[in-house]
Amino acid sequence: MIKRTLFFGNPAYLSTCNEQLVVTFPEEDKKEATIPIEDLGYVVLEDPQITITNGLMMKLVQNKTAIITCDKQHLPCSLLQPLVGHTEQTERMRHQLNASLPLKKNLWQQTVSAKIYNQSLHLESRGKNAKKLKRWSTDVKSGDTGNLEAVAAAHYFQNLFSEVFGFSRNQKGIAPNNLLNYGYAILRAVVARALVSSGMLPSVGIFHRNKYNAFCLADDIMEPYRIYVDALVYEIVETGCSIEELSKTLKAELLRIPALDVYIDGKWSPLMNAVSRTTSSLYDCFLGTNRKILYPEYTVNRSLE
Repeated sequence: MIKRTLFFGNPAYLSTCNEQLVVTFPEEDKKEATIPIEDLGYVVLEDPQITITNGLMMKLVQNKTAIITCDKQHLPCSLLQPLVGHTEQTERMRHQLNASLPLKKNLWQQTVSAKIYNQSLHLESRGKNAKKLKRWSTDVKSGDTGNLEAVAAAHYFQNLFSEVFGFSRNQKGIAPNNLLNYGYAILRAVVARALVSSGMLPSVGIFHRNKYNAFCLADDIMEPYRIYVDALVYEIVETGCSIEELSKTLKAELLRIPALDVYIDGKWSPLMNAVSRTTSSLYDCFLGTNRKILYPEYTVNRSLE
């Protein structure tokens, strides 16, 4: 089942009644709205004048609905997730924490290789040369000691948005960096939600180790999925619309990310479901019953056709 994503960009009062999310607006001419909580996967709260009851937050968390809040720049800045996301959580976390260094290096090698290969497929789909990326995807060593991820990323973005004058991938850089930042933040929340649901700690990574980062593992596992944000942003840029400011229309487009179709294990699947399959396969690697993480392979995304 594809879970819905709700975005609130105006003042509202959010509460619950009869297992429904109830939305009440301060404007008298706006009618009250209700949405079944069981249908929700993500709730994005942007306006600082939104009020949400503790009862609703409790029900959303119990439903494993990710609650995402935004900062003054309208970018996602926090994520509320349940303390217990899986019935075997303690055992699963133990296997994750006991993972050997060689295993983690191998998992990172697989992740980087899958990311670079997807970047090559995306460039090819845009009629751009991807020979270097194809070669680099097979040259990644255990632990990516050659730092091919960074080398490939620089080459990839230089070619992907070559028509955008002065563009370089930088969080504070010119547009469409703002769109990429927003999309990656949504993707990060999707991955963190899936990791918690699979009984793992999003903060304990296989490569990322920043002690100030509470989502190291999410940042690891989202790498091969970044391509779907890139593809969506590329399509937006190609329309020629204004992208200097993150308008409500642009945000609505980017909030489609959890439901985008991706090709994984020979089948099409909504991205949020594919990520859950990836995190499940990751746990199998920690457990020792499998040695390969299941990642998607980029092809023309049906949701973008």
